[in-house]
Amino acid sequence: MRLNRSPRTTAGAALGTALLALLVPSSAQAVPSALPTVTPSAETAPLHDDEAGGNANADDPAIWRDDAHPDRSLVVATAKEGGLRVYDLKADLVQSIAAPAPPSEGAAPGRFNNVDLVSGLRTPTGGADIAVVTDRGRDRLRVYRIDPSRPGRPLADVTDPAAAPVFSANESEVDDQRTAYGLATWTDRRTGRSYALVSRRSETAVALLELRPTAAGTIGYRKIRTIELPASYRLPNGTKWTPCGEPGELPQVEGMVVDPAAGVLYAGQEDIGIWRMRADLSGKPVLVDKVREFGVPGVYDEETEECTPGADPGYGGKHLSADVEGLTLFQERDGDGYLLASSQGDNTFALYDRKISEHNAYEGGFRVGAASATLDGSEVCDGAAVMNEPLGRRYPRGLLVVQDGQETPAAPDGEGGERETTGFKFVDLGAVVDATDM
Repeated sequence: MRLNRSPRTTAGAALGTALLALLVPSSAQAVPSALPTVTPSAETAPLHDDEAGGNANADDPAIWRDDAHPDRSLVVATAKEGGLRVYDLKADLVQSIAAPAPPSEGAAPGRFNNVDLVSGLRTPTGGADIAVVTDRGRDRLRVYRIDPSRPGRPLADVTDPAAAPVFSANESEVDDQRTAYGLATWTDRRTGRSYALVSRRSETAVALLELRPTAAGTIGYRKIRTIELPASYRLPNGTKWTPCGEPGELPQVEGMVVDPAAGVLYAGQEDIGIWRMRADLSGKPVLVDKVREFGVPGVYDEETEECTPGADPGYGGKHLSADVEGLTLFQERDGDGYLLASSQGDNTFALYDRKISEHNAYEGGFRVGAASATLDGSEVCDGAAVMNEPLGRRYPRGLLVVQDGQETPAAPDGEGGERETTGFKFVDLGAVVDATDM
């Protein structure tokens, strides 16, 4: 999540609107109706993206359920250069794991971007629950075994030391930071094999990696295949459109989630919209919905490092405002459910029908607003995670965790300004269900 939108993101928001124009008629750009608001019940301690705060920046959460003791379930969340945070259901910090230091002077340090979980990974010693993290700084996956019998230290690093960069051929490419970015895990029900789907920063690539336990008890990976999503689009008016951004940067993917029953990956191309494709990356991707900014032209200004948008040709969608982020899946036992997406540009969350037979139709949305003067809502949300299972006394109807990109009240920076402050909000899933008629 970028508190200060990068040039590529700002420009991409404008261009993303243009892209949407390609797939959605101009009539789709009506102003959305008022959405219901839910409020959080708890929040994590604020993280600060500065030297004093360890350059910690909240990004992406995942929820691990302790089936034996649901009250002891955990939330695992990334904090960029601040590493990994583990919270209990009260949103209190349980464990903090540092990102790797740079291997040499001038090299990029570890930077944990996204996290997802695998339950019952097949290993030589039996099934294991693991957290998989994209280390954007070092272009690798980091893997942590979850052991609830270790109070205060439930996560242990089991990454294979021989794990190679996901996309980079050498250290120079690693330091260029076109590296492992978005993440979703998937276990193929036919074979029992587990995978990570990983996107590439500033590129349109998504790679499929098989997770491979070793006899030494560590976990590595090998790349199976990679696909490239479009970087530009032919609009209905016959013009070619590419989201505006810093020269050389392409419209990247970050938010991703796999529907395990269907074996389908949903991927949020930030300035474009939501793609649906087979989780094994075979077949042709389908654009489910576009951001409002799709098709909007833009001109990048090197002096301001921002894009100036042009006239909106009216080809964008009506439910998402760039960036599209934080994809997560609300699963129901009968196969129904919803795909949830963070519409970062307008601080809302969109809900889509989980059923492909219903063409993932839009079903509504909501906002996460302030519960009090000190417990604020979620703004410019990046990552999100939902668990539609009872989680003890606190969340008997399940839990939604969302990133808050503008944690308030912000702390002063000592120079008359405010520190960059982020965090995570815990929302009773029952309240979301009741508010949205899910």
